[in-house]
Amino acid sequence: MNDEGSLISAGLRIVNRHKRYIFWFWVLNLSLAQFGAAAFRNQVHDALDRSLLADRLLHGFDLTVYFEMVTRPEWSPFMGSALPALYFGFLFFLVTLFCLPGVLEGYTEEGKLSRGEFFRTCGRNLWRFVRLLVFFAIVAGPIAGLLLGAQGALVKAAGNSTNEKLPFYTQLTTLFVIFLTLTVIRLWFDLAQVDVVVRDQRAVRKSVARGFRCARRHLLRLLATYVGIALMGLLVLVGGVWGWHVLLPPGNILGALLISQIILILLLWARFWQRASAAAFYLHEMAVAPALPPPQPVPLPESTAPVAPLLPPPLRARPRPEAVFSTTPSKRLSDKAFGMAR
Repeated sequence: MNDEGSLISAGLRIVNRHKRYIFWFWVLNLSLAQFGAAAFRNQVHDALDRSLLADRLLHGFDLTVYFEMVTRPEWSPFMGSALPALYFGFLFFLVTLFCLPGVLEGYTEEGKLSRGEFFRTCGRNLWRFVRLLVFFAIVAGPIAGLLLGAQGALVKAAGNSTNEKLPFYTQLTTLFVIFLTLTVIRLWFDLAQVDVVVRDQRAVRKSVARGFRCARRHLLRLLATYVGIALMGLLVLVGGVWGWHVLLPPGNILGALLISQIILILLLWARFWQRASAAAFYLHEMAVAPALPPPQPVPLPESTAPVAPLLPPPLRARPRPEAVFSTTPSKRLSDKAFGMAR
């Protein structure tokens, strides 16, 4: 398996091992969306309860009836119903910013992170992630503005040509370039966020610089991973919208709600998958083992008993060569023969 495939599979294993994070973010999103849509829902009830065209919006979605409803004099200003949705959307963003360090800590740990450790990590890294967000805005904002301005100029110039399809192709090409550029910036700051959490880095500028160096060195591998996961999310979105349009009848509200929430969970899964892939890449390529302290000399225990001096063992006297020869059998036999002759 190539590097991109192994990184994608490693990220998938991590995100599947921590599915509870996706579930709780989905519950949070659904709950805040319920509160954010309450003002608009109340206005719709007040308008449709006294309208003969309510059935065309209740058992389907007639765009003409909808625009007629929101332009009626008794309809309150649109911002009155849209502002609560914006407020709760911003609240979801803040909660995500607060909880994200705990998620990354769980992704880089082998075991299950306890609830206390999760929230301690979130509180310790909240201000650091706010500063990372400022760095991200400083980098991504001007670049996105320049790219969008260049896109508008190129599309306008293509519109002056005789080729009618050139503006369309130009817009698609520039959108793809913008997507790739912002994806590179996104993976750069994903690595910086993981570095801040794992190394407990207070100086976030060092994590930003370290993430930039690593992203530049492994750009193709990381970009292929992020783009591959993004394409899977796009397939989920297209398939979900197609199933919603083709398979469900207009009046099936429960089915539409079910399909929309499945699409939302899978899109959350894709984004968390990208973050898990960044965590897996960090652990494999960027994590540095902590340096071990130098060994300290161990003092020998002091003893009060006198130590006897080490003396060499006493030498033993070696036998003389004559004694060795006198014990031979031939000598003993000759002595015995001499005695018998006498």
